[in-house]
Amino acid sequence: MIARLLQSAAALALLSGAAAADYSLTILHTNDFHARFEPINKFDSGCSAEESGKGECFGGTARLVSALAEARARSNNSILVDGGDQFQGTLFYTYYKGAMSAEFMNKLGYDAMTVGNHEFDDGPEVLRGFMDAVQFPVLMSNADVSGEPLLKDKLAKSVVIERGGEKLGLIGLTPQDTDELASPGKNIIFTDPVGAVQAEVDRLTAEGVNKIIVLSHSGYGVDKRVAAETTGVDVIVGGHTNTYLSNSGEDAEGPYPTMVGQVAIVSAYAYGKFLGELNVTFNDAGEVVSAVGEPLIMDAAVAEDAETVARIADLAKPLEEIRQKVVAETTEAIDGSRETCRVQECAMGTLVAEAMLARVKDQGVTIALTNGGGLRASIDAGPVTMGEVLTVLPFQNTLSTFTVTGAQVQAALENGVSQIEENAGRFAQVAGLKYSFDPAAAVGSRISDVMVQEGGAFVPLDPAKEYLAVSNNYVRGGGDGFKMFVDAKNAYDFGPDLADVTAEYLAVNAPYTPFVDGRITRK
Repeated sequence: MIARLLQSAAALALLSGAAAADYSLTILHTNDFHARFEPINKFDSGCSAEESGKGECFGGTARLVSALAEARARSNNSILVDGGDQFQGTLFYTYYKGAMSAEFMNKLGYDAMTVGNHEFDDGPEVLRGFMDAVQFPVLMSNADVSGEPLLKDKLAKSVVIERGGEKLGLIGLTPQDTDELASPGKNIIFTDPVGAVQAEVDRLTAEGVNKIIVLSHSGYGVDKRVAAETTGVDVIVGGHTNTYLSNSGEDAEGPYPTMVGQVAIVSAYAYGKFLGELNVTFNDAGEVVSAVGEPLIMDAAVAEDAETVARIADLAKPLEEIRQKVVAETTEAIDGSRETCRVQECAMGTLVAEAMLARVKDQGVTIALTNGGGLRASIDAGPVTMGEVLTVLPFQNTLSTFTVTGAQVQAALENGVSQIEENAGRFAQVAGLKYSFDPAAAVGSRISDVMVQEGGAFVPLDPAKEYLAVSNNYVRGGGDGFKMFVDAKNAYDFGPDLADVTAEYLAVNAPYTPFVDGRITRK
């Protein structure tokens, strides 16, 4: 009996010892913030005073300040990390470049971030300035930066930090095709993510680090591949594809976390709309024994920090100068009225579609399509201000490039005229393309005579052929009924802002003469 009691006591001691060795960590995370320091509305664009008054705003740095304070109070050990693309997306970035991001990331207390492709939009110079200003490491493992003087002694592949007496290895990852997506220059060589991550894991584990977190701006699909094809990774904090993972959200692309083997993958959509909160328990061997959590919605229930609100308002004052800046001149008024652009070819639709196509033509893109409902105003003759362009294109939509078949193009055009009787916003304004429609025909059979430009001539659309197309991220994501684009191949939704693209096109072609040329014909 005494022997049994002694054995039981020993077993309890072992269990107690195992429990004591467990280490808990809360990983707080953001990704794809894109300079959304001010709150956004449900369309991920700027939130109006009216929407704010109705409690319909989300995100904004001031909410993150409050939410982070509460989250840290709930945890005995926590870190805050970012999955990349803090840069680009609003006038705040246009004006301040990386300086404003650095100020507020320091205020929020980030422990590390990875480089996103948009961090290279203005070359290594702006990234280096940002890195000099932040109080935390910026990481990128899958690139050789030894040939880039601005980054070779500054940009690390990984870092080890301590929290709660334990060492945590953090590894950065960026898109392998960043040289095609941004402007990193010719001195940086990007490499395969799997090999890069494994090399850093091996180095860190050799140093005795057994808790390893990858900060990945490579997209959900690549994250799952890295998890499956490497050993030693415990958690991947994602970015790049604006993936919403959740155990309760209707639009979630997968569970939070998504488990691939023993690797927990998390992502918190984009634009500061959510704060990711993953609670991980490691055993003494550094293995994940539990990983639970959920992205926290940054809605009106989260109070805004007053000091942060005031600081952002102060920083917003110079933006008014940008809104008044003359970017071009037009010889005539450019018609962007909803009465025209939602039922027929309009001068504004032609302008925006041509601007989109011109921006990505060197990538082999031949077709541009944008929704008439995305055009919100006309522009008067004479000087054109950036404010006017932003009034026409207020949604902070980005250029999206993707591969489509001719059949999908046909379906998209049919969708565009499917609700023409209701002046619906889905009417397709195009470039590199001609088509006719008959509003009296049955829905689904209204489009005819579709021609695509090849070289200097227009030829009939081939339903079986693949084409490279450009649209805005709203349309590519299935907005306005364009569901045929949702699963398009080679989709990249995070190009430059559509307003910036249009303003630059106007400037290059100033004085701009608006036109329509019969590319859309009503029968």
